[in-house]
Amino acid sequence: MELRRLRYFVAVAEESSFSRAARRLRMAQPPLSSQIKQLEEELGVRLFERTGRGVRTTEAGKLLQEEARRIFAQVEGTVGMVRRVGHGEVGRLTLGFVPSSSNEVLPPILRAFGERFPDVELFLREMRPDMIVQRLHENQIDAGFVYLPLDENSLYIECVSREPLILALPRKHPLSSEERVDLASLAEEPFILPARYRRMPGLYGQVTEACRQAGFTPDAVQKDVWLMQTIVGLVAGGMGVALVPASVQNLRRKGVVYRPVRGLSPSVELGVIWRSDDQGVVLKSFLQVAKEETRSGDPDEAP
Repeated sequence: MELRRLRYFVAVAEESSFSRAARRLRMAQPPLSSQIKQLEEELGVRLFERTGRGVRTTEAGKLLQEEARRIFAQVEGTVGMVRRVGHGEVGRLTLGFVPSSSNEVLPPILRAFGERFPDVELFLREMRPDMIVQRLHENQIDAGFVYLPLDENSLYIECVSREPLILALPRKHPLSSEERVDLASLAEEPFILPARYRRMPGLYGQVTEACRQAGFTPDAVQKDVWLMQTIVGLVAGGMGVALVPASVQNLRRKGVVYRPVRGLSPSVELGVIWRSDDQGVVLKSFLQVAKEETRSGDPDEAP
């Protein structure tokens, strides 16, 4: 049974007239009558009875009219859902992220995406950066947030945030009273270093490079610490000093003070990464929102 003939039938049934239905459908009456006749032959029943003022539906016609309305409602609902899926408005998305990305960058992206695409299910997975890369290759997540640089040719990489590295000092440290601190003055200090991962210089690479530019190699008393919360906690405990992304200040840990570095302007980049062969429309929608949100928050970005 063709949907087109069903629409013709409903028009005639609602108008109780072939001529009025033809005008409504913007077609000639003879082709309309022919289509209804073919529908009756296909079903093997009469759908209309002629009256002096037009036509009226038979009992079979009344039943078909009710069922046709249900069918059209279902078809319209299906078409709408297909379109929303095709536009990336419905579906699911799994994201991996390093914990410190939730200090500043991730929340506004998630909020904006949730407001614009409320019917997309988001699943968030807190992971080490090397596990994010691995899970991407295993198709277990759709995108991830990690510190750059990242040497991975099979992934697309886009920077979403650039922020300075600042010093985290124990509150009772002699330099904690300074407004700015020369990084070189910490050459003899014990350092707490973030974890280093194969083919992922990331935050570790940025920290050690900043120290190298200041003329020294950091004396690591604690290394391979991958959680910013843990690094800051060790600083609070007087274990050493650390270079951390500026957004870590949002943690507000007792016993720690944060100071900018004088002279140098070390910075660290956070990027979103995804598989180069992933053409999913939901992912595209998310990446577009991420780009818009991070661009709007960048004071150097032209309006």
